[in-house]
Amino acid sequence: MNEKPSNLDAGWNFDNSFSRLPHSFYSKLNPTPVRAPELSVLNESLAASLGLSAEALRSEYGLATLAGNTIPEGALPLAQAYAGHQFGYFNMLGDGRAILLGEHITPTDERFDIQLKGPGRTPYSRGGDGRAALGPMLREYIISEAMYGLGIPTTRSLAVVSTGQGVIRESELPGAILTRIAASHIRVGTFQYVSNWCGAEDLHTLADYTLNRHFPGAADNSDNRYLILLKEVIKRQASLIAKWQLVGFIHGVMNTDNMAISGETIDYGPCAFMDTYNPDTVFSSIDREGRYAYGNQPNIGGWNLARFAESILPLLHDNELKAVELAEDALNEYFELYHSHWLAGMRAKLGIFNEEEQDEALINDLLNLMQKHHADYTNTFRALTLNTGEKESSLFASTEYGQWHEQWQARLAKQPQSKEQSLQLMRSSNPAVIPRNHRVEEALDAASQEGDFGVMKRLLDVLASPFAYSTDQDEYCELPPTPSRPYRTYCGT
Repeated sequence: MNEKPSNLDAGWNFDNSFSRLPHSFYSKLNPTPVRAPELSVLNESLAASLGLSAEALRSEYGLATLAGNTIPEGALPLAQAYAGHQFGYFNMLGDGRAILLGEHITPTDERFDIQLKGPGRTPYSRGGDGRAALGPMLREYIISEAMYGLGIPTTRSLAVVSTGQGVIRESELPGAILTRIAASHIRVGTFQYVSNWCGAEDLHTLADYTLNRHFPGAADNSDNRYLILLKEVIKRQASLIAKWQLVGFIHGVMNTDNMAISGETIDYGPCAFMDTYNPDTVFSSIDREGRYAYGNQPNIGGWNLARFAESILPLLHDNELKAVELAEDALNEYFELYHSHWLAGMRAKLGIFNEEEQDEALINDLLNLMQKHHADYTNTFRALTLNTGEKESSLFASTEYGQWHEQWQARLAKQPQSKEQSLQLMRSSNPAVIPRNHRVEEALDAASQEGDFGVMKRLLDVLASPFAYSTDQDEYCELPPTPSRPYRTYCGT
């Protein structure tokens, strides 16, 4: 038996500021112990960046911590309360299958939530078992790390531990617990909960806490600090969702409880990356009306932000009409910001440095051609970057594409940067690889059904450097076989 390492050996350094907020914001409880935990995967590079010892985390005591069987010194486990609009309908929610161990302070003085997903029932489980299956936890690990590699703000995954216990869904599946790392777990739904079920003083407390934690100094010289909070959240969401669109990421369940105030991507349930370009693409089995389709994500981001603004209206101004006016003016900036980020990102994907009025038409013409020819989103931009279009799809053989290509080359010739500089901009803006759905499923099947984590490790190694354009990535750029039915993802609950 391994000796129990000290907190210093493991590196845990907890300071739990959320637990010092009003008790109505959470429920204190410990995870429910599991029978036979085994470490499935450990993110050693993330552990090192957090100042944690991978060796200690792999020890018997470290494993017990990651499984929720042991509470590390200084941690104060709790389940957070929040509400949310789920597919447009408002509900009281909360951490139904997650427990926040506490907030870890890194050697560089950064603060991160350490949360266990799947550690058992909480007061917010709503009849559920509070557990998670191995497959969905490994999916979150893969996709969140892929997003990190792409440079997109995201929660991250420190470890996945199998529990040795089954969970019942449509059938019995192996259980698991994921350790999620986040700037915080404060959501739009957190503000909705406090606004609806707590007092005015509590709403002030949450807003002040959020400003201090995520936007320190932003409101120091303002006479309306809560309007600054709204505007800062809007800025981060506009930037985040533009980044999603630029790589073809589809979140799948953009409920308000899944929008983090920090601006990180959170809650990887039925998420996936788009292959064939189509704005109507939906993967989630529960999104039957396409509310969260790829092309709808920017508008849903605005809708969610409007719900956030509603929840803090009393803080914006004592006069309700004036508060609404301030909120609407701020929300109007969202679409301008989003469009600016998206357009700048699309210019970069085409090697364009400066701005000209006709750029958006050039971009939209390409996207329309991609949709018409059922072209792969990622591989189209990869082919443009490598100048290998003739090998990629029927798109590049079309007369319409030839005409577009001439216009694109003429546009590039009008800027002072060289072709080599444009190529470098494209290489840094167009990932050569994404977590292709068939590759993710291949890794999940090997791990959860055969206990083979080698497939997942090789996939993660490739996804860690998506802009490398290395030869070992080539096989991961290949398209999946033509499916017999549309690809579907599931929320995993």
